[in-house]
Amino acid sequence: MPGPKDLDPSSSPRALLGAELRHAREKKGLSQANLGELLFVSGSFIGQLEAGTRRMLLEYAVKIDETLGTNGFFRRNCMASTNSKYAHHFTQAVEAEELASSIRQFTPTLLPGLLQTPGYAEALFRAYWPTEPDARIDELVAMRMARTRLLDDPTTPLLWAVLDEAALRRPVGGTAVMAQALQHVANLAQRRRIIMQVLPFSAGAIGSQVSGIKLMYFPDAPPLSYVEGIDVGRLMDDPATVARHELTFDLIRASALSPQDSLALLGSVAEDWTHDATQP
Repeated sequence: MPGPKDLDPSSSPRALLGAELRHAREKKGLSQANLGELLFVSGSFIGQLEAGTRRMLLEYAVKIDETLGTNGFFRRNCMASTNSKYAHHFTQAVEAEELASSIRQFTPTLLPGLLQTPGYAEALFRAYWPTEPDARIDELVAMRMARTRLLDDPTTPLLWAVLDEAALRRPVGGTAVMAQALQHVANLAQRRRIIMQVLPFSAGAIGSQVSGIKLMYFPDAPPLSYVEGIDVGRLMDDPATVARHELTFDLIRASALSPQDSLALLGSVAEDWTHDATQP
């Protein structure tokens, strides 16, 4: 079996900490599972820290220093790299998203962030924070659009998105905004940049109607699952939990329309929004 991929420590704080953690662990003669037992976490969690797919939180940095005798190195460097422009509960998910080779996502009622247009994102942020000044809303929209640039790469990450039919028909931002948003998704699907399916209303009850699911896969680390609610989010690596979420996603996409039929439905709804937008 090939060894773990070497990270470039200069590429990010996470890469630096991951490379140093691997070095310190191996110097002590410990496997990832051994170190995980000492820290009361899984071996896969240690692997994700070393691969840079997880941000090292201060509580773990302190324990690592104590366990590996690294004289506060991880605590100091962890504290120096904790600043993030994203909300605390979302930071680790965004960082993992940037490293993923494949993402599978289902979001009920709304278009997922990676597929949103500026107008759609602005309407959502204004609905969620109705009293925020324009400058703050503009900042939030810019941050979301920066995330969508992941799809500028022609092949990676592979994004498989299942959209609820409600997301196509809910009027976020008005008719013109919806027409543009759905056409953007259609363009991505037509040029085969994403795999897109629509879960129709006729599918009935499904396994994840309350919260969405995002599964992220990496070339040299175990997969992660992310679920979120209002101002809360949880990134999970427990194999049993990830497997359960994978099954849920598989059941959802099995109940969805085929990619071809999904594109036809999305195009039809986009035409309806466009027609409504041109009416006096």
